[in-house]
Amino acid sequence: MKYLLFTIIALLANEPYNPSIQADYFAAPVKIPMSLAGNFGELRTNHFHSGIDIKTQGKTGIPIYAAAAGTVSRINISPTGFGLALYMDHPTGYTTVYAHLDHLRDDLADYAKSIQYARKSFSIDVPVPKGKFKLEKGELIAYSGNSGSSGGPHLHFEIRDTATEHPLNPLLFNFNIPDKTAPKLLSLMLYPLSDGAQIDGLPHQKPFDLVFYDGEYHLKGNPTITAGGEIGFGLQALDYLDGSWSKCGIYEIGLSVNEKLIYSFKMNELSFDETRYLNSHIDYSYLANHRRRFQKNWLEDGNRLSNYPIHENKGKVELKEGQTYRISYLIRDVSGNQSRLNFKLTGKSPVPAKKQTSGTTVFYNKEKLVKTDVLSAEFEPGTFYSTFQLDYKELPSEKGIYSKLVQLHKPDVPVHKSFDLKIKAEGLPAELQEKALVVSIDTKTKKKYAMGGTYNNGWVETKVRQLGLFGIAIDTKAPEITPVNIQNHSTLTDRRKISFKIIDDLSGISSYRGEINGQWVLFEFDAKNNLLEYYFDANHLQLGKTQELNLTVVDGVGNKSIYQANFYR
Repeated sequence: MKYLLFTIIALLANEPYNPSIQADYFAAPVKIPMSLAGNFGELRTNHFHSGIDIKTQGKTGIPIYAAAAGTVSRINISPTGFGLALYMDHPTGYTTVYAHLDHLRDDLADYAKSIQYARKSFSIDVPVPKGKFKLEKGELIAYSGNSGSSGGPHLHFEIRDTATEHPLNPLLFNFNIPDKTAPKLLSLMLYPLSDGAQIDGLPHQKPFDLVFYDGEYHLKGNPTITAGGEIGFGLQALDYLDGSWSKCGIYEIGLSVNEKLIYSFKMNELSFDETRYLNSHIDYSYLANHRRRFQKNWLEDGNRLSNYPIHENKGKVELKEGQTYRISYLIRDVSGNQSRLNFKLTGKSPVPAKKQTSGTTVFYNKEKLVKTDVLSAEFEPGTFYSTFQLDYKELPSEKGIYSKLVQLHKPDVPVHKSFDLKIKAEGLPAELQEKALVVSIDTKTKKKYAMGGTYNNGWVETKVRQLGLFGIAIDTKAPEITPVNIQNHSTLTDRRKISFKIIDDLSGISSYRGEINGQWVLFEFDAKNNLLEYYFDANHLQLGKTQELNLTVVDGVGNKSIYQANFYR
């Protein structure tokens, strides 16, 4: 009988999560076999993946088709993020998104370019008038690419609820993607959560490796585990699809204690307003320190993610001396493939609690101002997921730093909301004040990362979204402009484009402007490759004469570089 509840859950879970979903409404957006590099809800840095990543045979230029009849509603072009993305609204209340594109079909591309020239900006995010571009299901719309922050050629595809803009799990819509492969469970983590709680006699979290045999997963070596007080569980798990080694995310988790379901997690739908709660859903600290990603199956007080249908006592379990607890996991993918883990815990009494005396208490749901002679940090309610003791110390300055170094706790504690950070400047010459910015410093590599900032009456102020080691640095070095395929007085009649590498070593590229013969021209910026390119366009350039090129690149504190050249085209 111990699997009876799980069987009922599995049967119910196979029902559509929303009766309005029409499983065969959408066609595949590609006409090559559908194979995924990433699935919906996959754990990414600071967010859950909001769509599926469709492999494009390792190349760009694969034709992309409208998944259903509708109208183009939005075009977004950016050097980062989705890169070139097209949005379609459909009469059934869905929106589809096609991202990391290489280029749009001609009429759509001309429309987007006309807006870029009108605004004199490569980056645009524009609504398209309803009905301007009506498309039929299966009609060509674009070609796949590797634009924006993409890590390799693929199509990022989403289905959203138009009214809420919530992404929905595309795999609920019956695309032909073979999957008879069950999720793979790697490790279990046990967490002591209350004062005096313990795992095998120690007040520290403890991982356990898992092995598979006899049709289910087991703790490696079948250890006898004792635990006392209030504890939580975590799981390291992956999913795979048939014929692919791409690591995908888990669709559904069910956790039961003594045959009672106390926690469930399900990835049918996401809210962009909630996606950063991933940093509470996972064991952020363990990932930062050990590079292993566990999903916590208990909720911190400040976790507002809506993907937990069941969370009795936030998934936390109070263990009593002498009692035996049967722990059961059921992990499931969208196709219904299942993996199970069963083990037992023996209850013990809590151990004497050690009180932490250092640091200042920061409540997850209250304002907090940490202020000293050299630092001010102001946290709003909801900045953190749990109440904790925040440590702070001041360290001597070092070469290239114009303040004391301030260690504001540790970077392995996640920050949900940006907070105001001010650091007192020391020895900063007046002529360099406008070049000053706050930097975070990696304590291992000593590499500095720009956090931005503005000088104000002896302090440098900014907003940050992390903890760690901070100081004030200056950026006086202008961006580097390196021509790739042009030089002064060159003839470019056989070239399709002009290319540059642009790099800034600290504050980052803030803006750029390219002009030919004094007129703005469209340079496309590929931020991940530091590549800036202009494609010759007879509609915006008079050919057959010597052209004057002027390229200006500005960094985050106003340092400017200019490249000028004459060429014949």
